[in-house]
Amino acid sequence: MIELPAIRWGEPYESLDVDEIAHFYSGEPIARVHTVGAGIIRRDAKHAKRARQALQAMSPAELIEKCKAAGELFESGTLAVGDSQQSPDDFVEQQSATTGMPISMCKANIAKNAYVLKNLKQILDSLTRGLDLDILAQGYGHEKWGDKDRGVTVSYQAQCDALGAVLPSNSPGVHTLWLPVIALQIGLVLKPGSSEPWTPYRVFAAMVEAGIPREAFCIYPGAGAEIGGAILASCRRSLLFGGLQTIEQYAGNPQVQVHGPGFSKILFGDDCVDQWEQHVDLMVDSVFRNGGRSCINCSSIYASRHTQEIAAALAEKLGPIEVLPPDDPAAGLAAFTIPGAAAAIWDAMQRDFDDPQTTHMTETYGDRLVEKPPVAYLRPVVLHCKSPEAPAANKEFMFPAVSVVKCPQEKMLASIGSTLVATAITDDEKFRRELIDTVDIDRLNFGPLPTPQLDWLQPHEGNLLEFLYRSRALQVASQKNKVSHG
Repeated sequence: MIELPAIRWGEPYESLDVDEIAHFYSGEPIARVHTVGAGIIRRDAKHAKRARQALQAMSPAELIEKCKAAGELFESGTLAVGDSQQSPDDFVEQQSATTGMPISMCKANIAKNAYVLKNLKQILDSLTRGLDLDILAQGYGHEKWGDKDRGVTVSYQAQCDALGAVLPSNSPGVHTLWLPVIALQIGLVLKPGSSEPWTPYRVFAAMVEAGIPREAFCIYPGAGAEIGGAILASCRRSLLFGGLQTIEQYAGNPQVQVHGPGFSKILFGDDCVDQWEQHVDLMVDSVFRNGGRSCINCSSIYASRHTQEIAAALAEKLGPIEVLPPDDPAAGLAAFTIPGAAAAIWDAMQRDFDDPQTTHMTETYGDRLVEKPPVAYLRPVVLHCKSPEAPAANKEFMFPAVSVVKCPQEKMLASIGSTLVATAITDDEKFRRELIDTVDIDRLNFGPLPTPQLDWLQPHEGNLLEFLYRSRALQVASQKNKVSHG
């Protein structure tokens, strides 16, 4: 069993308060994590300036190179994690054991996180729209277009010394959102998900091994909500992952960037919907990839016609998928490890089936709720909704579930609601213009792109740079304008 101490500005801290993380199925203890109280977090927060100063001792270019090396180590190195040496295979097995995610998904997330670390130069160049990162480091400088100095002074002010992040357990892929922070010379204060401490600890180990100052990091593991609350209260900028209630609680708070359900969708234009059969595999991939657990998985498909046929085709592909052991290479479904969670979700969905506008298309493919005490699984669900007014039309769940919604094209944008990713299959220029103009869509794909297929050179749920830095005015008097007092 691995001991994971809290990390307080790079230093391990063993606490009298220890939580155990167990194997999702056998109950065998996998790790002991040392937790801290809110008082320690608030006290540590007073020293956040030291984290930024340690990073400012290196240029952004140096930090990017070290992050690249950290990406290689994260992906393939054996690293000191807690009181043990952790290989990539150890990491994958431990993550799967405590989260219930299939091994194949855990391996895919290793590659995803490593890709971001190894390609930070291009990612930051895109997020900053080509801004010279030395301007961020110095606080101001002259803006350039290519090699041409425009002679315009620009200034950016960091809004925090360290970014807080209250992380989830359900989808380790979300770590890609905070990985670029170190290269922007800002420290990290992390609260790992209660069953997924592995990614933050391995990233920390890889970055320290690559030469990034360890004092730039705090990691406060544990299951208590008190930890997350203390981080949000102590950090001037934080990322938070949660459900709709969490989003509503922090709506309008400029210090907290909330990441919740995505309600991602595929929209067929009238000009392309008759060719829907060409896109069945795209729709299946969008719904099923990563076990349907991500905010970028497709949860609704809108079309003006052929919706019954589309739903039947998806049910034929998704309905037969069975629960497989997590070490099976073909496993694509993750376990619900919280007792009663899967049953509660299934009960809620069944109430939607009673609506006369809704048809359960996967009903004939066997039971959807699969109990394997002490855990449970939900097999993929496909629904057909005769209109966007059906209660199931715009819902999202933590497993592969999709509603195929019949809706006239002219009413789609008024019906879809908040949408993190929209794949629009249309060549209609007027409809494309309307899609561009709507404020309900964050990431917009034109053409047959799966909703989980992200371009990391594009911002995701807001631009990280704009969240961490504020553009402001800064003027420097020229020598000829200075007044001599000699």
